Amino acid sequence: MFPGNDPVPPNSDPPADSTGPNDSTGPTGDTGPADSTGSGGGAAARGGQPGRAGEPGPDGRSGPDDVPTPGVAGPGGTEPGGATGPGGEPDEPEPGGGGSAAAGGVHVISAEERAEYERLRRHAGVRHRRLRKAGAAVLLVVTLLLAPLAVVAAWVEDTVADTDRYVETVAPLASDPAIQNVVIERLTDEVVKNVDVKAVTDALTKVLAENGAPPQVVAGAAALDGPLRSVVRTVVDRNVTRVITSELFQQVWEGSNRRAHAAVVHMLTGEREGALRATGDTIQLDVGAVVDQVRERLVDAGFDKAAAIPDSDRTITLFHTDELGKAQDAMRLLNILGTWLPVITIALAALAVWTAPGHRVMLLITSLGLSLMMGVLLVALAVVRRVYLDAVPAATLPPDAAEAVFDTFLRFLRDSTRTLLVLFLATALAAYLYGPGRLARRVRALSRHGTTAAGRSLRSAGLSTGRAGRGLAAHPRSTTGVVLGAGALALLLWNRPTVGAVVLVAVLVVAVLALVSVVAAAADPAPEEAGLTRPG
Repeated sequence: MFPGNDPVPPNSDPPADSTGPNDSTGPTGDTGPADSTGSGGGAAARGGQPGRAGEPGPDGRSGPDDVPTPGVAGPGGTEPGGATGPGGEPDEPEPGGGGSAAAGGVHVISAEERAEYERLRRHAGVRHRRLRKAGAAVLLVVTLLLAPLAVVAAWVEDTVADTDRYVETVAPLASDPAIQNVVIERLTDEVVKNVDVKAVTDALTKVLAENGAPPQVVAGAAALDGPLRSVVRTVVDRNVTRVITSELFQQVWEGSNRRAHAAVVHMLTGEREGALRATGDTIQLDVGAVVDQVRERLVDAGFDKAAAIPDSDRTITLFHTDELGKAQDAMRLLNILGTWLPVITIALAALAVWTAPGHRVMLLITSLGLSLMMGVLLVALAVVRRVYLDAVPAATLPPDAAEAVFDTFLRFLRDSTRTLLVLFLATALAAYLYGPGRLARRVRALSRHGTTAAGRSLRSAGLSTGRAGRGLAAHPRSTTGVVLGAGALALLLWNRPTVGAVVLVAVLVVAVLALVSVVAAAADPAPEEAGLTRPG
């Protein structure tokens, strides 16, 4: 009770000034049923009703709220979180109509209600975590299934739709010895096949016989068919080899592949560029450039009337096909999948990490899962390679040439898969090292000890980093996040990164983190400012 206030008899009305600051009175000055007193005197219920909670009524019975509840002050003291009046004594609810209410109209819960509330809250928390784990697991499975498809789709779209990338892919074939041997052999066979050696020997035999040559000479000329054919083949082989192994062949190879690929891409995409065009279900050859050159040369040669050659009908219809529309639809689908499937896969992976209750653990699991899927893709490529080599007849393409073709066409896909494998393993390693594992703690302790010792050595040598070092030491998480983000951005902006690029960026990130730790440890302690402390 407040100092200076007299206690109120149990059966008497409270004085007009005995209500607390939060009491509300009716029009007649009586307190309402839900009033609570702020003084130590309290208000007794009218009409012989029991007294306030925790105190006996006029008939010796206890009030309805005799047992104090959590968060509400009891008669002998205050509970944690209980409300107290201005005099330091607890505010207690008054009975109103057989029930109890707290000050301000807030219902006071009992111990059983509090226990039930805590139980329901724990149950809801467990259920929420289970839902998050289930959602993260579903997202992870979808991500792992889409990851190999996304890598293959991006590679196919990049190779098929990009002429420069295609030429870069097939260019090494022109200098591969196995491919060169195949080309030399087949070109030599075609040239020798078109040389009629028998006709030459027959003509020689006829000329010798008509000119009265001895019979032995005529018979010898007739037997020159085999040796002459061998000489022709040797000469042709030598000249073809000289051409195929020269830089001229590589230039011709790249130029012909570039023109052919560009023509096919324009046909499949419907772009009206180049000589080969697609109109509806018709493949047409645009000879306009040829017509212009012929007309110009005829005019230069003195045929002035050639200038009147019309510009109409400058296309030649090559063939009609009902499959052209399907091919163009497949090309458009490939462009969509190659562009958006990798983006969707990355977004699903990030969403899985964000949804899971433990972000670091989920990042570790996702990285290991993606690494496993990249390994599965590499194994699948090895199996496909074996199947392809077994399916190609040796008469069609020698085994070494078939290996060169397969390895050359798929080398960028395998390089990308290996790069992603190393990248995901590095991410998993980083996620583990930031965790509570024994080995992770030991590695962090060793690195912290080394950088701290180096920083103190610099400080002892007079190379203090001052305010900059103290700023880095005060924000270690932000600094680490910035460094890791810079490394990820470097890989993202790198044009087709390789395994070496990933290793280089990882080494640089570790070096920068170590340097930042040394700079933070080399800072002098912050000077104490007298105005920031108070005596006592």
